[in-house]
Amino acid sequence: MRSHALRALRPFRSILPTPTTTTRAVSTWKPRQRVPVHNTGTKPPPPHEDGIFDPQPAIPAAAVVTDLDPSLSSPPTISTSSRSAGFTAALSGSEVSLSSSQATDETIDWSSSFHGLSTISFPPETAAVLMRPLDPLDVEVKPDGIIYLPEIKYRRILNQAFGPGGWGLAPRGETVVGDKVVTREYALIVHGRFIAQARGECQYFSEETIPTAGEGCKSNALLRCCKDLGIASELWDPRFIRDFKKKYAREVWVEHVVNKKKRQVWTLKDTDPAYPYQLVKK
Repeated sequence: MRSHALRALRPFRSILPTPTTTTRAVSTWKPRQRVPVHNTGTKPPPPHEDGIFDPQPAIPAAAVVTDLDPSLSSPPTISTSSRSAGFTAALSGSEVSLSSSQATDETIDWSSSFHGLSTISFPPETAAVLMRPLDPLDVEVKPDGIIYLPEIKYRRILNQAFGPGGWGLAPRGETVVGDKVVTREYALIVHGRFIAQARGECQYFSEETIPTAGEGCKSNALLRCCKDLGIASELWDPRFIRDFKKKYAREVWVEHVVNKKKRQVWTLKDTDPAYPYQLVKK
C-alpha cells in the first residue's frame, strides 16, 4: 500500500520548484597604477626633533605644464604690426605721451577750467593786429551818446589775429532768463588757452525774441572779453571818447514819427537819425 501511495505522488514531483544553487561573483578589480610625478629634485623633508615628519612639506610637488606637453611651454607669438602704441608701452613699462590736442580734448573742461592762463604772450605780429588803433569810420554812436564798435568787427579782428577756428567762446554756465533780460557767462579760448571770461546780457521784449536775445548776450560777452586782448581799448578811454564825439558826432533834436514826442539824441555827423526818429525842422 505504501508503494501505491508513492506512485500517486510521482506526477506532482515535477510541479515542485527545483532548488537553485547560488554562485558568488568573482571581483575583477585591480589596483590602478600610479602615474609617476616629474622628479623636481627635491629631497624629502628632514624629520622633526621628536622623529615625526611634517606632513605639509612631505606633499610632492605638482606636475608642471612642461611635464605634460613641452610644446605648451612656449609663449604665444604676437604680431608687432598689430600692437598699438599704448599696448607696446605697457609691455615695455614706459609711459605714452599724448599730443597736446588729445590731452586738451580729453582732460580740460572749459566750463570751469583756466588752463593756459597767462602762460606765454602772443607773437609781436599777433599783438600788432590785436592792439591796432581804431579807425574812426568803424566806430558807431548810440542815441544816448555811448560809442561802440559793432560786434562783427571784433570777430574780424580775432580772425585776422588767430585765424578762423583758432578761437571760440565756451559757456561757463546756464542761460539765465530774467525779467526782460537774458544773461550768460562765456570764456574766450584761443588756441587751447583760456584768455578771459565775461557775462553778457541782452534785453528782450517778448518770449518769441528770447533766442535772439541769447545771441545778443553772446556777442556782448565777446566784446567784453576782447578788452583783455587790447581790442578797441580806446572805447574805454575818456579822452578818446570826448575827442571822437567832438569830431565825428553831434547831438540833435528829433521827433518821434508816431507819437510826435521830441527829444535830444546823438548821431554821427554824416548820418541822419534812425527810424522812428526824424530831425526837427527849424
